[in-house]
Amino acid sequence: MVNRLVFENLKHRPIRTLLSAIAIGVQVTLMLTLVGVSHGMLNDVAAHSRGSGADVLIRPPGSSILGFSGGAMPEGLVGVVRGLPHVSIATGSYFASASRALTSIAGINLSEFDEMSGGFKYLAGGPFKGPDDLIVDDVEARNSNLHVGSVIDFGIKWHVTGIVESGKLSRMFADLKSLQEKYSATDKVTVILVKVDDQANVQTVIDEIRAKLGEDYPVWSVEQYTSLLSANNVPMLKQFTGVVIGIGVVIGFLVVFLSMYTAVLERTREIGILKALGASPGYILSILMRETVLLGVAGVIVGVLMTYGTRALINTFAPSFVTEIVYAWWPIAGSLALAAALIGALYPGLKAARQDAIEALSYD
Repeated sequence: MVNRLVFENLKHRPIRTLLSAIAIGVQVTLMLTLVGVSHGMLNDVAAHSRGSGADVLIRPPGSSILGFSGGAMPEGLVGVVRGLPHVSIATGSYFASASRALTSIAGINLSEFDEMSGGFKYLAGGPFKGPDDLIVDDVEARNSNLHVGSVIDFGIKWHVTGIVESGKLSRMFADLKSLQEKYSATDKVTVILVKVDDQANVQTVIDEIRAKLGEDYPVWSVEQYTSLLSANNVPMLKQFTGVVIGIGVVIGFLVVFLSMYTAVLERTREIGILKALGASPGYILSILMRETVLLGVAGVIVGVLMTYGTRALINTFAPSFVTEIVYAWWPIAGSLALAAALIGALYPGLKAARQDAIEALSYD
């Protein structure tokens, strides 16, 4: 009987019910999309690091975990590392900002990088030959509508000479010496990539590098580095995620509060009739809370479905922002949305439960 009454109440106001469910869904989508983008971008950085073919990474003192841009070290250190036991290949790369968010150009010694990574798989064009030539991966080509022969202006003009399969260190590549000269970073590198002769010797090489260069230089195995790429280890990302999730919870709370408060006002006479028939305050409160739970569950389902839509839109219009569906966050986002909805319905529910039957029956 109670459940039927709850369903009929929601069906009686279909537009408001639908809008309330969509509004709750928006906060769920907001949370899941943000988490999906952060996970996707971090996993993308990890995949590109593994795709370089390196076993060990060396970074400049004071550099952050995320990305390779920022900070530089003498290119001469590459030769020092190359001379250590068990090091089969060592090559330096300089990363220059491309004057666009989350975009940088990796300067590489093409022959050394090909030897380490196994070489690029060219989808169109070929390797750079001149100082203004640029190789881009297929994601960047799709993101910026590039093809072989395109000219990109990052304050410095580059000519696209090749489009390659993504997954190797960066999305754009130029000749190392040329990039260093253009960005006033002669004989500077931002990362040294090291390939070891045997996986069993990785830790030995790391210890040798630290002994040779000093403890100021961060040295990681690629596996260690990729394991550190989480939201908890990236400065400000955890705080930013918390703020956005908090905003989403507040939105859900306000939407449900307004919806249920309006519903209580509209149903004052109905509540009076129920009380006159002997309904207890707990019974009235139970009806409104059940309605809220149904709205919340519907909103969570809508929010999860909309997350697939936002991922499709991001992949279409901004493919460089890699987005994942993080299933582990579904129950978290759903629980937060339901909690916000129940808290938002609490005051209207208590107001309805405390209404005087005679006053409610006389309400016009």
